[in-house]
Amino acid sequence: MAEFLRRLLLLVAFLAFLPVNADDGHITHAEIVPAEEGYVLNADFDFDLNPRLTDALAHGLALHFIAELRVERPRWYWFNKTVARRRVEYRLSYHAITRRYRLSIGSLHQSFEKLGDAVRTMQHIRHWYVTSAETFTPGVRHEAELRFFHDTSQLPKLFQLSVVTNGSWEVNTGWMEWVFLPGSPDTQ
Repeated sequence: MAEFLRRLLLLVAFLAFLPVNADDGHITHAEIVPAEEGYVLNADFDFDLNPRLTDALAHGLALHFIAELRVERPRWYWFNKTVARRRVEYRLSYHAITRRYRLSIGSLHQSFEKLGDAVRTMQHIRHWYVTSAETFTPGVRHEAELRFFHDTSQLPKLFQLSVVTNGSWEVNTGWMEWVFLPGSPDTQ
């Protein structure tokens, strides 16, 4: 156990001094569209994992990412009403024995030979269920917000100290906001 802690501390010390360009991503496309089961989200994110994150991944540290969506209906007499709130969690890890990257999306798992393939899978959301058609009021304006970020609270406590001192652990698209006007489900 003492050997494990010593190695973990060395890894933290090593990672703390890596030069890094903190380059956040952005959302290139997002839309909510009608589908058979209700409304679904299609979105594309543009981000890269910086050298600090890829190195931590190669040394056995799992990275957690979250895509989060909120849809609200504005009200003139009170605060906006949240009509849909969704989130999907990604867990990216590297297995040295198999030399493969494993991406878990919720309870689904997929293996990749290359890190770039796993990252590209995270960059595209297709047919993500938002809510049933009855949730939205047809013809009424709704406001949608979407973001994608690295959940640093899932890192081991020693690494969370490094997050506080520098932003190189960050991947964050920020919130993208757009207006969504649902139509009648039988007319679309």
